[in-house]
Amino acid sequence: MSTTIDTPHTLTITRPDDWHLHLRDGAAMASVLPHSARQFARAIVMPNLKPPVTTALDAAAYRERILAALPEGMRFEPLMTLYLTDNTDPDEIRRAQETGFIHAVKLYPAGATTNSAAGVTDLAKCYKTLEVMQEVDMPLLVHGEVTDPAIDIFDREAVFIERVMRPLRRDFPELKIVFEHITTKDAAQYVAEAEGPIAATITAHHLLYNRNEIFRGGVRPHYYCLPVLKREEHRLALVTAATSGDERFFLGTDSAPHALGAKETSCGCAGCYTALHAIEMYTEAFAQAGALDKLEGFASQHGPAFYGLPVNEGTITLQREAWTLPETVPFGETQLAPLNGGEQLNWKML
Repeated sequence: MSTTIDTPHTLTITRPDDWHLHLRDGAAMASVLPHSARQFARAIVMPNLKPPVTTALDAAAYRERILAALPEGMRFEPLMTLYLTDNTDPDEIRRAQETGFIHAVKLYPAGATTNSAAGVTDLAKCYKTLEVMQEVDMPLLVHGEVTDPAIDIFDREAVFIERVMRPLRRDFPELKIVFEHITTKDAAQYVAEAEGPIAATITAHHLLYNRNEIFRGGVRPHYYCLPVLKREEHRLALVTAATSGDERFFLGTDSAPHALGAKETSCGCAGCYTALHAIEMYTEAFAQAGALDKLEGFASQHGPAFYGLPVNEGTITLQREAWTLPETVPFGETQLAPLNGGEQLNWKML
């Protein structure tokens, strides 16, 4: 590993990747893209646009729009995904695999989160498609929550493991699966103990905050995301997993930009915008855990190993330095508020 901690105040690691990112589209995407490209060499780009990215042709067109919006002088590789539906053609998976730039297929249970209305209503409808994914080694990225209204929102991830994940992995033991943005000790333990090709991404906000943060001093909508923040015991379990050195766990921000008015309203959107300062947030989480020596594996090495991609060349350097995050940043024709907007951070990427 090339991690170097030059002093207690400086950290240099191999350039990291983001294995779960929402970029949106159009002018909004052009506004937020540089924030990710500043830190990350590559990112798995989520397909939940309106309409969703369901075909290889859709993904190719979206990729071209991303590359066209990249500011001159910035290097960033979007790793594209397809949106799984009840009607995804198995042959579409073969076409996707042949492109070389589509790296995964995303499972959204219908209604689970933002722009998931076209998601899967019954995974059994997708079995022929999943068979081809297993055959061509195309990873399935899973939003791991059930949508049964009878299940408490804080229990939906744990119930998903029993109702969906265990049967899925029994029926497709060689299918690569990423359990996205895990939030519970149940999920962390399941991934750590499972056999076969399974991994999990963990967000910075789930490492740093528990559900109290949503209500500290009042309702704080910018801390509302799905899966929602959980109890402190779950946050601690995620920190243990992320800092363990286990290659099954790696960085995925789930940064999700929403216009200010869409968050600060009577029925606000789910999603935390962290792309502006993600690597600084992760560094703070690892520093608090006394595990800065584990950050490079989590941020720069475990993800490429799972996806069968090379580790990036080059490095980034972070310095322990107090600085204040802007309260808002441009988002197309409007503004968005980053998580921690207006607050002081303790680490800064140079």
